[in-house]
Amino acid sequence: MNGTSPAARSKRKEPPQHSSDGRLAKHHRTNADVDMSSADDNTPTQDFDGPYEEEPRHVLPLAPGADTAEWQATIENVVRNVVSIRFCQTCSFDTDPALTSEATGFVVDAERGYILTNRHVVGSGPFWGYCIFDNHEEVDAYPVYRDPVHDFGILKFDPKAIKYMPVAALQLRPDLARVGIEIRVVGNDAGEKLSILSGVISRLDRNAPEYGDGYSDFNTCYYQASAAASGGSSGSPVVNKDGFAVALQAGGRADGASTDYFLPLDRPLRALKCLQEGKPITRGDIQCQFVLKPFDECRRLGLSPDWEAQVRKAFPKETNMLVAEIILPEGPSHKKLEEGDVLIKVNGKLLTQFIPLEEILDSSVGQTVKLMLLRGGEEVEVEIEVGDLHQITPDRFVSVSGGSFHSLSYQQARLYGVTCKGVYVCEAGGSFRFDNNENGWIIQSIDQKETPDLGTFIEVMKGIPDKSRVVITYKHLRDMHTLHTTVIYIDRHWAKKMKLAVRNDKTGLWDFSDLGDALPAVAPVPRKASFIQLENTSHPAVADLVKSFVHVSVTMPVKLDGFPKNRKWGMGLVIDAEKGLVIISRAIVPYDLCDITITIADSIVVEGKVVFLHPLQNYAVIQYDPKLVDAPVRSAKLSSEMISQGASTYFIGYNRIGRIVHTATTVTEMFAVTIPANSGAPRYRAVNVDAITVDTNLSGQCGSGVLVAQDGTVQALWLTYLGERNPSSHRDEEYHLGLATPTLLPVISQLQQGITPKLRLLSCEFRAIQMSQARIMGVSEEWIQKVSLANTAHHQLFLVTKRTYERNEPEGDTLKEGDILLTLNNQLITKISELDIMYSHDHLDAVIVRNTKELHIKLPTVAADDAETDHAISFCGAILHRPHLAVRQQISKLFSEVYVSARTRGSPAYQYGLAPTNFVTHVNGKRTPDLKSFLEVVVGIPDNTYFRLKCMTFDSVPWVVTMKKNEHYFPTTELIKDPSEPLTGWRRITYEGGKKIEGEGHEGVGVAALGEDGGEGGMDVDGDGCC
Repeated sequence: MNGTSPAARSKRKEPPQHSSDGRLAKHHRTNADVDMSSADDNTPTQDFDGPYEEEPRHVLPLAPGADTAEWQATIENVVRNVVSIRFCQTCSFDTDPALTSEATGFVVDAERGYILTNRHVVGSGPFWGYCIFDNHEEVDAYPVYRDPVHDFGILKFDPKAIKYMPVAALQLRPDLARVGIEIRVVGNDAGEKLSILSGVISRLDRNAPEYGDGYSDFNTCYYQASAAASGGSSGSPVVNKDGFAVALQAGGRADGASTDYFLPLDRPLRALKCLQEGKPITRGDIQCQFVLKPFDECRRLGLSPDWEAQVRKAFPKETNMLVAEIILPEGPSHKKLEEGDVLIKVNGKLLTQFIPLEEILDSSVGQTVKLMLLRGGEEVEVEIEVGDLHQITPDRFVSVSGGSFHSLSYQQARLYGVTCKGVYVCEAGGSFRFDNNENGWIIQSIDQKETPDLGTFIEVMKGIPDKSRVVITYKHLRDMHTLHTTVIYIDRHWAKKMKLAVRNDKTGLWDFSDLGDALPAVAPVPRKASFIQLENTSHPAVADLVKSFVHVSVTMPVKLDGFPKNRKWGMGLVIDAEKGLVIISRAIVPYDLCDITITIADSIVVEGKVVFLHPLQNYAVIQYDPKLVDAPVRSAKLSSEMISQGASTYFIGYNRIGRIVHTATTVTEMFAVTIPANSGAPRYRAVNVDAITVDTNLSGQCGSGVLVAQDGTVQALWLTYLGERNPSSHRDEEYHLGLATPTLLPVISQLQQGITPKLRLLSCEFRAIQMSQARIMGVSEEWIQKVSLANTAHHQLFLVTKRTYERNEPEGDTLKEGDILLTLNNQLITKISELDIMYSHDHLDAVIVRNTKELHIKLPTVAADDAETDHAISFCGAILHRPHLAVRQQISKLFSEVYVSARTRGSPAYQYGLAPTNFVTHVNGKRTPDLKSFLEVVVGIPDNTYFRLKCMTFDSVPWVVTMKKNEHYFPTTELIKDPSEPLTGWRRITYEGGKKIEGEGHEGVGVAALGEDGGEGGMDVDGDGCC
């Protein structure tokens, strides 16, 4: 069948797989004799036991038996020209997400240093990478040409950098491709250093395979063979017995069939000759996709017997003709060609194949060509102006407010059959992250101004002040019939600069330039609004509680503390309307490096700031300026009495779409929170706090709300609790539970007085045990009797299950794992809420049972002052900071204060395998016990040079990795909490070339780009344990 394979696969290696326990690859030792199995980490991350060049070659002949001596000699010559390519696409652009990967190429000009590989390897924009030759010499390489349509690109390297072997080139001989010839595919197959796969060319006339979304080749034929190549073999030479390259490995089927697709070398050979002669590589196109269709189908489309006879006579071996399949609206072929037209002649020349058609178009850019076609049996002649393919292939993008944009490319327009124009969102991040995180959006207008092209888009964005809320309309390429409209918040303070990146094919880099600083934010003015009325409730005091709820939206521009998301929303409860204090879950406000917007009465939008984060009890207190709010906001009255199991209450919650729901219900259970620790991704979780469940299905639908008495007194908050990552779905679990209000009152009281609470903690995690267990562990009958009298609802005590590692262990006695707590300051502890006594005492007199013995000890508490992250470093695409509290809750020893919390796809950290949850202990042999010493060492490392990192995994396994520094795309940046910074509360310092720059640097796309969720593609970040 002539057509596209429905199960075609890309030749890039598959993304990294999670191990069974959800940990990253770096949490486990890998076998020393196997290369990195992760496609997106391009170099081995394990220590090798022997020299690299002693690895055996893998020869996989098509049939049993050794190759002939002639083939062996050919292969020995070919492998010297084949290179393994390791590369990073540092940012999303056109059809390519930010990623790291590996592929194959081969030298085609040893004197000038040209390497041929695939276009889907080279990518639409520059990449940062290197090539490894057969003798394991490494040399930097960069793209100097990528074809706008066909799946080939050319890299350049310095041949003089290869010192220990002669550099030779493979000769391109497209004329030698024949059906039935035996071939070898020599390349980096499935991550192996070298693989030689055998096959026989079975077809020369299949249509280009379609790979689904993203890049696909078209307007060319492909060869077909059975070689069973797989990920990593992209760009491999397909050689004949004489050692000539007759085709380029490009793709294959993904359904298990051993079918591979090869690109003919006619157009790569032309492009290479143009480069060698210093001529421009002209590429012409009429914005029409043709496909090969056999004569029988062409007859049904209108091919007459006379023309069929002429074609068969002129081309006796041909069985196909070219038929128009996709014609882009408003393109040169629009209203001149129609789908189903059978192409007969171009400029009077009879043709049936792509290669002669392309020769004519490539030599006719800016000129007119005459096409003769058969349309339903009738002859039609049209004249069409040939356009420049390079003009409709973007070579630049604009980065602003966390998103990236460029003109819609011919590739994307052809894929979706739309007009090749418009502003395409290649990185839907920051302010431009819409309802979902997929790419493919076309911006129609911003701030009521149309944006038909990139230049207009830039001018519109220049005129929008920081912190503005503007209307934006957009469409998706898959559905251009539907216009989406929403309001977005323009962030020009975390990433102040709007930058233009232009592809430079001479240097192989993105050249960055500033398009202007942000306009300052417009001062907010007071707004007036009224609240909705809660209907169908018999208790007016309960109904009035809607005046205490506000909508809170939080955006985190940089991932810290292993938190898995960059954007969260929920409903907060106003606890002091005069001071603008609002309480909300820490699953919504995880840390204070964030933007908070608070919407009051569904009408007034004001900024918020973090004033308090509780280290254990899952709530945060934020604040807005009440002077900006002219609305009857009411302070919620919080109960000082603990609600009990079985008590009647009223549930008011906000469901997943932000709608208020309410019902009468009862408390079903009160218990100590036991959310599992996330072994692969330590992040904030509530511990040592009571949770409440209620008897209504609404509780599971609502992540925010309250339990309220008939008189309107709030008895408990209803909060979202962040849980563990599901090992099967790799999604983060969330729990919806109640938190009784009495535990909040001491903190709220201090905040209302303008006092910042200074909490003290016992460095332990407790869980409840029943009396049957306590008796076996040594608790006396006397204590068991006291427990039964003190707590008639739950006969329980608390066992120390885990100690929190403290940097400065307090002097004196401490609790140990396995201890049973009986009393604190003479108070019997049978409820988890009774542990709150620790928050206000430097020392506690405790009675415990340890190893069946009753002990009286004096317990020191520790200050919670350093529980939150206040200093972070972005280095080579990794986010590093001190191990946050969740790490110390799960680890028994800190190996250093330099902890990898996240990393960016397409970065050196991702390429070389520096994974989240690693500790960096040494850089180039120098100890780096803290962030200061780490920064001192890494700032002095020259750009584009290798350095050594000694690391320790979370599981206490040491390892060493070499990395290459890249300041152009990933400059070293510090983020330091600074309350005097008016816009963000954080100060930024950038280091470029060893020099310290206050604020943003000149290179890269900004630290704010380090904030997109894993899985988006583009400049997104892995949180702890999330690949």
